[in-house]
Amino acid sequence: MPERLANSLKRRFPTMEVCGTFSPPFRSLDPEEDREIVTMISRAAPDVLWVGLGTPKQERWMHEHRDKLHVPVLVSVGAAFDLLSGRRNQAPRWMREHGLEWLFRLLQEPRRLWRRYLIDGTRFVVYLGLDSLRLKSFDAGRETDKLSAQSMPRAGSQGTRDE
Repeated sequence: MPERLANSLKRRFPTMEVCGTFSPPFRSLDPEEDREIVTMISRAAPDVLWVGLGTPKQERWMHEHRDKLHVPVLVSVGAAFDLLSGRRNQAPRWMREHGLEWLFRLLQEPRRLWRRYLIDGTRFVVYLGLDSLRLKSFDAGRETDKLSAQSMPRAGSQGTRDE
């Protein structure tokens, strides 16, 4: 798959330089394998590293390795790899222009995507609303609601909120 994507991109963007591709095994990596991958990426010295491992695995991997990789830009990629390599079809233009690509994808892969779009998407909108109304805060990965935030000790007292 990565080589097919690289070839497709080279045909589409002839001046683009692909300095390497890699598809890890479908399992957790041992520490030695992990170091080898970081070394391989460092040797290739890309300007942009495109990571497509599936959500949330790719975001976690990029976060865990951001200080080890000497790459200026890390980008997590979803369906773009499948679309650019020709493995999947993109939604018709009218659907894309009206914000309905998600519906096209859901109809193409209902068993894989129904939960992400219908359950997780709804949960995200609810959380966004709660955060916007300041009923619940999701600052820096720490979820706090209004009541527990009021019961926390103030800065300068026995403990601080930053601990």
